[in-house]
Amino acid sequence: MQLRYAFRLDPGPGQRVALARAFGCARVVYNDAVAARERARREGAAFPSAGALSRTLITEAKRGPGRQWLSEVSAVILQQALRDVERAYTDFFSSLKGSRQGARVGAPRFRSKRDARQSIRFTANARWKINEAGRLLLPKIGEVKVRWSRTLPSVPPSVTVIRDAAGRYFASFVIETDPDADLARMPEADNLPSVGIDLGLTYFVVLSDGRVIDSPRFLRRAEKKLTKAQRELSRKQKGSKNREKARLRVARAHAQVADARREFHHQLSTQLIRESQAVAVEDLAVKALARTRLGKSVHDAGWARFLAMLEYKAGRYGRVFVKVGRFEPTSQVCSVCGVKDGPKPLHVRTWTCTPCGTVHDRDHNAARNVQQAAGLAVTACRAQVRPELVPAQREEAGSHGIHTGTRAAQRHSTR
Repeated sequence: MQLRYAFRLDPGPGQRVALARAFGCARVVYNDAVAARERARREGAAFPSAGALSRTLITEAKRGPGRQWLSEVSAVILQQALRDVERAYTDFFSSLKGSRQGARVGAPRFRSKRDARQSIRFTANARWKINEAGRLLLPKIGEVKVRWSRTLPSVPPSVTVIRDAAGRYFASFVIETDPDADLARMPEADNLPSVGIDLGLTYFVVLSDGRVIDSPRFLRRAEKKLTKAQRELSRKQKGSKNREKARLRVARAHAQVADARREFHHQLSTQLIRESQAVAVEDLAVKALARTRLGKSVHDAGWARFLAMLEYKAGRYGRVFVKVGRFEPTSQVCSVCGVKDGPKPLHVRTWTCTPCGTVHDRDHNAARNVQQAAGLAVTACRAQVRPELVPAQREEAGSHGIHTGTRAAQRHSTR
């Protein structure tokens, strides 16, 4: 599995100038390539190849009067800018054809020097390296100090230098991890329980075993500070140095919130994967929920990022990760007798099942139903039931028109 490791950089004043020059040169080559392809599209001509663009926009441009400063940076980052353009157009055309998974991708756009994020990439051809002192040696930039928080599991083939909106610099490495070493880091999964997860806003997660994790609400807690910083920014004159200082204060405040939320997601997802052999979650329509009146709280919770962490960590450490359909009535079905009691408004947090008389907490009952719907519930002999990785046949999949309540009642009577 490929993972991305990011470490904070502390470049000196001269290195910051060199990095700014490298960001600008890569951005210019990228924009020139997009302009060349757009010009060919308007004229009805064939798109120029990568080799032709490299020869025209890099090799010949360095010799001309208008682009001589391109020779002041490493040629590798300029070539990588052209590769980024090719990848952007490939993703765009694949998205138009419907062969690319995920959200629809738009046509490549020009990059601005005012973009919040700037990046350059060095491959092995650039002959970058990490010296014995732990510094990152970059061509035509120098030895940059790195804040190493952990060791790299293998030698990375490339490094991407990133500057974010808050003015921080990062070195990003894509590493191929060792599966055996990953499995050795976690306990054996055979003796661990399975768990169902119900996501919420009042509580971040409610687990099927009864545990409750409160929602930290990082954005809500920092809202007063963010409002003050944003108000000060709005009063500064555009283009002034004071406005740039105020913009950095706003960006750093938002970065603190994002970093705290990411750290919380990492710690909680790792804990759940370590303590469980299988994890079941509900496939929520996060984008649709973010457009409601609760959108701010949904964004503050960061459900999509948390579920993505759970999924890739389960695959990395040999755990089972199951998503239950979003139309499964987890909040309407009694987890004890299986009778569907109908929809309930959000202000109803506890309810009593009419047939069996069980008093349910809404979120805990939903988490247990998620666990049962994923096939991870405990059998009568206390053995864990793990779903097989075999797709169901067409004639076997689906409910065949049987209502959920009737099917649940039949299952309960059989027991």
